[in-house]
Amino acid sequence: MNLEYFIARRLITAKNHKSSISAPIIKIAVIAIAIGVIMMIVAVATSVGLQDKIREKVSAFNGHIIISNYDDNISEVSVTPIPIQQDFYPEFKSVQGISHIQAVASKAGIIRTEESVEGVIFKGVGKDYKWDNLEEYIVSGRIPNLNDNLNNEVILSKYLADRLKFKVGDKFNTFFMKEDANSIPNMRVFKLVGIFNSGFQEFDATYVIGDIRHVQRINKWRNGEVGSFEVFIDDFDQLQQKGDEVYNAISSTLDSRTIEDKYYNIFEWLKLFDFNVVLIIVIMVVVGTINMVVALLVLILERTQMIGMLKSLGANNWSMRKIFLYNAAYLIIKGLLWGNIISIGLLLIQKYFEVIKLPPENYYVTVAPVSINIPAILLINAGTIAVCLSLLLIPSYIITKITPVKALRFD
Repeated sequence: MNLEYFIARRLITAKNHKSSISAPIIKIAVIAIAIGVIMMIVAVATSVGLQDKIREKVSAFNGHIIISNYDDNISEVSVTPIPIQQDFYPEFKSVQGISHIQAVASKAGIIRTEESVEGVIFKGVGKDYKWDNLEEYIVSGRIPNLNDNLNNEVILSKYLADRLKFKVGDKFNTFFMKEDANSIPNMRVFKLVGIFNSGFQEFDATYVIGDIRHVQRINKWRNGEVGSFEVFIDDFDQLQQKGDEVYNAISSTLDSRTIEDKYYNIFEWLKLFDFNVVLIIVIMVVVGTINMVVALLVLILERTQMIGMLKSLGANNWSMRKIFLYNAAYLIIKGLLWGNIISIGLLLIQKYFEVIKLPPENYYVTVAPVSINIPAILLINAGTIAVCLSLLLIPSYIITKITPVKALRFD
């Protein structure tokens, strides 16, 4: 094997009057492999990054599983209250893999100023609310302090703040309609203590987040009644399984649905990215393999006399084929090396400097997120080498058709 590898290396570095024919073709093959790897790694990193970021944002505002009353209400507004005294609250002990559960309640309202009017959903939360999920989106101010008595502190999105011309510290009136349309609406004066920007237009244009006790008082619910429960799980990949387990564990008077069910269109759209990534990988591997096949055939034709000479000295066909496959492996690895360096460099630049921006109304994010997954990168490299070398076995078969007599006469 050492002799075959040595011959392969000499074959790569050999400089003769015919090298001008194969040199540009070899360079094109290496460049094609490098570009293919760049495309594959970037496609996987951006696709996974976008999927993870959107899932993270959707779950930050809704949890992974929502438990509510078993009724026909599919709106964001809480209609029928649920007693907070449940077997699964505050800890869901009957189902493994649940990290947190929180009680919430929502009420539709209207924010009115002298210049504009905005319809919103006031999302009431309590002391158990998982603020960690929203803290990274706070661009100004702070989160409300809900640990003490009922207060009027709220946060809303930068989108709404800009439209209403609010800044942190401002107070504003919000009107909540009663069930009787002829009754005077309930009015609450809230103080804006924080502004968030998730980049998710559907949430940014909708939610005002504050104390759940406001909703309870407006709806005249008894103490301890809430609108729904939001459940967080440890592993998103087990969402469907955990959703079924939660559904089976709760009372028959309650219903549960996952965020994939609630936001079906968004998650179906995300699944298209998987297909696109697979398509890109297949195309890039095919292009790279075709270029390597051409390069290998050119090398074989250029080294026909050398093949005949080695065969006349006793080399068998498989030994000769391995020489050219070693040569091809070297070129593939060279292309992979450059491809990995360039692609990871580009991903790091995007990750830390956020060069590429995206319109949030189309992609739900303001910056193209990336996820540098080392196992995925290694798998791409290993798969490229395996597929290319396996397919190169076919053109290398032409070596078996070369006979020493004809090869030594070949020019």
